[in-house]
Amino acid sequence: MTASAKSEARPASASRASDRPAVDEAGALLELRGVVKNFGPVQALGGVDLTVLAGQVTALVGDNGAGKSTLIKIVSGIYEPDDGQIFWGGQAVDIRTPRDAAALGIATVYQDLALCDNLDIVANMFLGHEEVSRRFLDEARMEIEAKRTLANLRVTTVKSIRQPVGSLSGGQRQAVAVARAVMGEAKLVVMDEPTAALGVSQTAMVLDLITTLSARGIAVLVISHNLSDVFRVADRLAVLYLGRLAAEGPISEFNTQSAVELITTGARAATDGPKPTE
Repeated sequence: MTASAKSEARPASASRASDRPAVDEAGALLELRGVVKNFGPVQALGGVDLTVLAGQVTALVGDNGAGKSTLIKIVSGIYEPDDGQIFWGGQAVDIRTPRDAAALGIATVYQDLALCDNLDIVANMFLGHEEVSRRFLDEARMEIEAKRTLANLRVTTVKSIRQPVGSLSGGQRQAVAVARAVMGEAKLVVMDEPTAALGVSQTAMVLDLITTLSARGIAVLVISHNLSDVFRVADRLAVLYLGRLAAEGPISEFNTQSAVELITTGARAATDGPKPTE
């Protein structure tokens, strides 16, 4: 699929953030500069630079072992970088724990979603930070907030917010996990393989959810192996190769062929578009 053709292939419901005026990269929400992470003698990340813009979808792609999981765990506060700097809204920050990341407004939805199948939607969305009134759970308040959050995300396929999460489809489960993440006023949502193992209709639901987040001004960092999904929703593309950034830029400067070349070789043929990072 060429860059020009992808806009035609995108469903009408998936209106990307790139259809709005471009955001000045000087005002990046999250910047990683020269980030290094080693595990003993193994270097997982070798001086990675990455820019994530507010209100835009950045897709992070790469082969197995490229360093994607390590990078998002640094952003999420699970790992500390061995070298390099992290900037949030132009200010240097230290993200040492998930609590640090959450305080900044970074929410991560991992591939396993971390949902409790035996609890209903409301209980999952408020798990660990339940609303209390006069020493009792404020069920009414939590239901109202859960409904409001799901409505803002345009999640309409859930029959009842009191459904056990174990009865939901894969796409609905992903929506609940994202809704839980954004309830804390998240400014950046990191999503790890959000459409993995989903059917066509469920995948479309999750992609619409991603575009809804960006339309609300929330930055989204999506890790995905599915290039078709990437070219449908992403505004920017970043490619990791063996722990280094092979290329980064607007999605319009890439196509499927150039993305595959970068993923598999770390380089691309001589074409118009961004040159691989040294």
